[in-house]
Amino acid sequence: MSLMLWLSLLLICVLGAMSPGPSLAVVLRQTVSNSRGHGIAAGCAHALGVGLWAAMTVWGLALLVSRHELAYQLITWAGAAYLVWLGIGALRHAATPDIQAQKAGHESLLSAARSGLLISLLNPKLAVFFTALFSQFVSADQIWQDQVLMVLTATIVDGAWYSLVAVLFSQPRLLAWLRRHLKRVEQLTGVVLIGLAVRVAIP
Repeated sequence: MSLMLWLSLLLICVLGAMSPGPSLAVVLRQTVSNSRGHGIAAGCAHALGVGLWAAMTVWGLALLVSRHELAYQLITWAGAAYLVWLGIGALRHAATPDIQAQKAGHESLLSAARSGLLISLLNPKLAVFFTALFSQFVSADQIWQDQVLMVLTATIVDGAWYSLVAVLFSQPRLLAWLRRHLKRVEQLTGVVLIGLAVRVAIP
């Protein structure tokens, strides 16, 4: 793969990672409600899910999802249900008395990572995205090293972006302000996640 071709791939992956959606909401909630480490854990685990979708796309497995409507729909509904579950959890947490007085880190890092991983694994639109993206870069005579490079590029870009989000939103002054308004942040996150679930479930 030439440098210019790889830079084109890199740019598209960066833009794709930066697009707002449920993944961003999950990483932000983990960062604000728990800690920077929780946000990074969620972001890195999300990147693993993205990497899995990318790998399946490169090797043709994701076509089963993008070409078979029932499989695509089932995964979409599962993802929507998970978003609703996360949204309800955020709203319930917002309703907890003295939420501002609670200590950060009440969830484990494993729980944060699990939320990040599932939000990407239960998003079949990633299969469609990578199918459309990689079709511009995959060729019949392509060597396996180029395929690995494509998967690693998508994975590292995604993890780096969400880790950066966690670092930026965990700056002391901003984090202190967000935690003072944690009840409103949780309420907004819950509403956004449930709204995104409705949008996912109803094309």
